[in-house]
Amino acid sequence: MPNVTAEGAILGGNAAASATAWLVAPFRMTTGEIVRFYGYVRRMKFFLTFSLACVAAALAETATDESAAVLRAERDGCVAYLRGDADRIAKFLTDDYTLTNSKGEITTAADDIEDAKTGSVHYDVFENYDMKVRVYCDHTAIVTGKTKVQGHAQGKALDIIVQFTDTFVKENGRWRLAAGHVSRLKE
Repeated sequence: MPNVTAEGAILGGNAAASATAWLVAPFRMTTGEIVRFYGYVRRMKFFLTFSLACVAAALAETATDESAAVLRAERDGCVAYLRGDADRIAKFLTDDYTLTNSKGEITTAADDIEDAKTGSVHYDVFENYDMKVRVYCDHTAIVTGKTKVQGHAQGKALDIIVQFTDTFVKENGRWRLAAGHVSRLKE
Protein backbone atom coordinates (compact mmCIF):
# COMPACT_ATOMS: atom_id res chain seq x y z
CA MET A 1 0.00 0.00 0.00
CA PRO A 2 1.49 3.35 -0.99
CA ASN A 3 2.06 6.17 1.51
CA VAL A 4 1.00 9.75 0.88
CA THR A 5 3.08 12.72 2.10
CA ALA A 6 1.66 16.01 3.33
CA GLU A 7 2.17 17.40 -0.18
CA GLY A 8 0.27 14.50 -1.69
CA ALA A 9 3.26 12.64 -3.21
CA ILE A 10 3.19 8.85 -3.10
CA LEU A 11 6.05 7.25 -1.22
CA GLY A 12 7.12 3.68 -1.35
CA GLY A 13 8.79 1.62 1.36
CA ASN A 14 8.22 1.50 5.09
CA ALA A 15 4.85 2.98 6.03
CA ALA A 16 5.87 3.74 9.66
CA ALA A 17 8.95 5.69 8.57
CA SER A 18 6.91 7.62 6.04
CA ALA A 19 4.24 8.45 8.63
CA THR A 20 6.90 9.62 11.05
CA ALA A 21 8.50 11.76 8.35
CA TRP A 22 5.14 13.32 7.59
CA LEU A 23 4.55 14.11 11.30
CA VAL A 24 8.04 15.49 11.89
CA ALA A 25 8.34 17.48 8.65
CA PRO A 26 6.52 20.60 9.91
CA PHE A 27 8.87 20.72 12.93
CA ARG A 28 12.10 20.59 10.95
CA MET A 29 13.82 23.95 11.11
CA THR A 30 16.87 25.38 9.51
CA THR A 31 19.67 26.71 11.69
CA GLY A 32 18.48 30.27 11.10
CA GLU A 33 14.94 29.35 12.09
CA ILE A 34 16.22 27.68 15.28
CA VAL A 35 18.23 30.78 16.20
CA ARG A 36 15.18 33.01 15.61
CA PHE A 37 12.96 30.62 17.60
CA TYR A 38 15.28 30.59 20.63
CA GLY A 39 15.61 34.37 20.41
CA TYR A 40 11.82 34.55 20.55
CA VAL A 41 11.76 32.16 23.54
CA ARG A 42 14.36 34.29 25.37
CA ARG A 43 12.35 37.47 24.73
CA MET A 44 9.17 35.78 25.99
CA LYS A 45 10.96 34.55 29.13
CA PHE A 46 12.23 38.09 29.76
CA PHE A 47 8.78 39.56 29.11
CA LEU A 48 7.07 37.09 31.47
CA THR A 49 9.71 37.57 34.18
CA PHE A 50 9.44 41.36 33.86
CA SER A 51 5.63 41.18 33.96
CA LEU A 52 5.64 39.04 37.10
CA ALA A 53 8.13 41.40 38.76
CA CYS A 54 5.85 44.36 37.95
CA VAL A 55 2.80 42.59 39.38
CA ALA A 56 4.73 41.66 42.55
CA ALA A 57 5.91 45.26 42.93
CA ALA A 58 2.37 46.58 42.47
CA LEU A 59 1.04 44.18 45.08
CA ALA A 60 3.82 45.12 47.48
CA GLU A 61 3.08 48.82 46.97
CA THR A 62 -0.60 48.25 47.66
CA ALA A 63 0.14 46.53 50.96
CA THR A 64 2.60 49.27 51.88
CA ASP A 65 0.09 51.97 50.94
CA GLU A 66 -2.64 50.30 53.00
CA SER A 67 -0.25 49.84 55.93
CA ALA A 68 0.60 53.53 55.81
CA ALA A 69 -3.11 54.43 55.70
CA VAL A 70 -3.80 52.22 58.74
CA LEU A 71 -0.95 53.87 60.68
CA ARG A 72 -2.30 57.32 59.74
CA ALA A 73 -5.71 56.29 61.07
CA GLU A 74 -4.10 54.98 64.28
CA ARG A 75 -2.18 58.25 64.78
CA ASP A 76 -5.26 60.37 64.00
CA GLY A 77 -7.15 58.36 66.63
CA CYS A 78 -4.42 59.11 69.19
CA VAL A 79 -4.73 62.83 68.40
CA ALA A 80 -8.53 62.66 68.82
CA TYR A 81 -8.15 61.05 72.26
CA LEU A 82 -5.39 63.48 73.26
CA ARG A 83 -7.58 66.46 72.37
CA GLY A 84 -10.75 64.94 73.81
CA ASP A 85 -12.45 65.42 70.42
CA ALA A 86 -15.65 63.36 70.72
CA ASP A 87 -16.64 63.88 67.07
CA ARG A 88 -13.29 62.64 65.75
CA ILE A 89 -13.36 59.71 68.19
CA ALA A 90 -16.82 58.80 66.87
CA LYS A 91 -15.51 58.85 63.27
CA PHE A 92 -12.43 56.84 64.28
CA LEU A 93 -14.35 54.02 66.00
CA THR A 94 -16.87 51.63 64.45
CA ASP A 95 -20.33 51.73 66.02
CA ASP A 96 -19.79 48.29 67.56
CA TYR A 97 -16.23 49.01 68.79
CA THR A 98 -15.11 47.35 72.04
CA LEU A 99 -11.96 47.66 74.10
CA THR A 100 -10.86 45.02 76.55
CA ASN A 101 -8.70 46.84 79.08
CA SER A 102 -5.90 45.45 81.24
CA LYS A 103 -8.38 44.63 84.04
CA GLY A 104 -10.52 42.56 81.66
CA GLU A 105 -13.28 45.19 81.56
CA ILE A 106 -14.98 45.90 78.26
CA THR A 107 -15.83 49.42 77.14
CA THR A 108 -17.63 50.55 74.00
CA ALA A 109 -17.48 53.39 71.50
CA ALA A 110 -20.31 55.10 73.39
CA ASP A 111 -18.23 54.98 76.61
CA ASP A 112 -15.18 56.58 74.93
CA ILE A 113 -17.28 59.27 73.26
CA GLU A 114 -19.04 60.07 76.54
CA ASP A 115 -15.69 60.30 78.39
CA ALA A 116 -14.48 62.82 75.79
CA LYS A 117 -17.69 64.87 75.94
CA THR A 118 -17.78 65.06 79.74
CA GLY A 119 -14.04 65.44 80.22
CA SER A 120 -14.03 62.66 82.81
CA VAL A 121 -10.90 61.37 81.05
CA HIS A 122 -8.21 63.87 80.06
CA TYR A 123 -4.91 62.98 78.42
CA ASP A 124 -1.70 65.03 78.55
CA VAL A 125 0.15 62.30 76.62
CA PHE A 126 -1.39 59.69 74.34
CA GLU A 127 1.17 58.32 71.93
CA ASN A 128 1.67 55.02 70.19
CA TYR A 129 5.09 53.63 69.25
CA ASP A 130 6.79 50.39 68.15
CA MET A 131 3.82 49.75 65.88
CA LYS A 132 3.61 46.90 63.38
CA VAL A 133 0.81 46.52 60.85
CA ARG A 134 -0.56 43.45 59.08
CA VAL A 135 -3.15 44.06 56.34
CA TYR A 136 -5.47 41.31 55.15
CA CYS A 137 -7.42 41.54 51.87
CA ASP A 138 -7.22 45.36 51.86
CA HIS A 139 -10.13 45.65 54.30
CA THR A 140 -8.89 44.25 57.64
CA ALA A 141 -5.75 45.17 59.55
CA ILE A 142 -4.12 44.31 62.86
CA VAL A 143 -1.85 46.85 64.57
CA THR A 144 0.31 45.94 67.53
CA GLY A 145 2.43 48.31 69.55
CA LYS A 146 2.77 50.23 72.78
CA THR A 147 0.94 53.29 74.08
CA LYS A 148 2.20 55.77 76.64
CA VAL A 149 -0.66 57.47 78.45
CA GLN A 150 -0.50 60.30 80.99
CA GLY A 151 -3.41 62.30 82.27
CA HIS A 152 -6.41 61.91 84.57
CA ALA A 153 -9.34 59.49 84.61
CA GLN A 154 -12.25 59.99 87.01
CA GLY A 155 -10.05 62.29 89.11
CA LYS A 156 -7.12 59.85 89.39
CA ALA A 157 -3.71 60.44 87.81
CA LEU A 158 -2.72 58.17 84.92
CA ASP A 159 0.85 57.36 83.94
CA ILE A 160 0.97 53.99 82.21
CA ILE A 161 2.42 52.14 79.25
CA VAL A 162 0.34 49.42 77.65
CA GLN A 163 0.92 46.86 74.94
CA PHE A 164 -1.99 46.97 72.50
CA THR A 165 -3.56 45.00 69.70
CA ASP A 166 -6.00 46.95 67.53
CA THR A 167 -8.22 45.51 64.82
CA PHE A 168 -9.15 47.86 61.99
CA VAL A 169 -11.73 47.46 59.24
CA LYS A 170 -12.06 49.53 56.11
CA GLU A 171 -15.53 51.05 55.78
CA ASN A 172 -16.42 53.31 52.85
CA GLY A 173 -12.74 53.79 52.03
CA ARG A 174 -11.77 54.78 55.59
CA TRP A 175 -9.91 52.71 58.20
CA ARG A 176 -11.82 52.52 61.50
CA LEU A 177 -10.98 50.84 64.79
CA ALA A 178 -13.32 47.90 65.48
CA ALA A 179 -11.70 46.30 68.54
CA GLY A 180 -8.78 46.79 70.88
CA HIS A 181 -7.09 44.94 73.68
CA VAL A 182 -4.46 46.34 76.06
CA SER A 183 -2.13 44.85 78.67
CA ARG A 184 -0.45 47.10 81.20
CA LEU A 185 3.36 47.10 81.06
CA LYS A 186 4.22 49.88 83.51
CA GLU A 187 2.34 51.97 86.06
